[in-house]
Amino acid sequence: MTVTTKMPELLLRSPAADWNRARWEQLPDDGNRYELIEGELFVSTAPTFFHQKILTKIIIAFWQYLREHPIGEMVPGTGVVFDDFNGVIPDLVFVTSERLKKILVGGRLTAAPEIAIEILSPGTANERRDRTVKRNLYSVRGVHEYWIVDPETRSIELHRKRKEGGLEVVANLQCGDELTSAVLPDFRLPVDSIFED
Repeated sequence: MTVTTKMPELLLRSPAADWNRARWEQLPDDGNRYELIEGELFVSTAPTFFHQKILTKIIIAFWQYLREHPIGEMVPGTGVVFDDFNGVIPDLVFVTSERLKKILVGGRLTAAPEIAIEILSPGTANERRDRTVKRNLYSVRGVHEYWIVDPETRSIELHRKRKEGGLEVVANLQCGDELTSAVLPDFRLPVDSIFED
């Protein structure tokens, strides 16, 4: 974990186990993304151009879908605060209109969105955070679908909620495949369309 020197010295000296929502909300708005998972602070730098290009293509696909099927809201980079020790900022979330009324408090989501999407950033720490730590958090908190978009392999790993709870991998989609969603009726996303140059 890399923490910038712009942070107050008091914050730099505290052990990871002491992180909570109050301290998390004191962190500077310095271009880094700070996430709190089970009391551990995760820091990542601003996303790359390619990361944002892929994100934009997914947003466009959602926007086109929601224009014809106005069943909810898709929002990039919004905070999801589960409790005092868990607050994350997924790259993109989808929440149905009905659920949004229940979980939007003070401009933040206070419970799981139906869909959380993460686009992998380079580096083993980033991959571990998204593939393991966040997946585990989303699994126990009730996310219905978790999409892990991998720019390096040009693939999307699709996780879905099981009937007995938790997420399981249901597909590893490659270019040539089409992503469909149990949450979004009639949604179709050709995988190649988000990785096109």
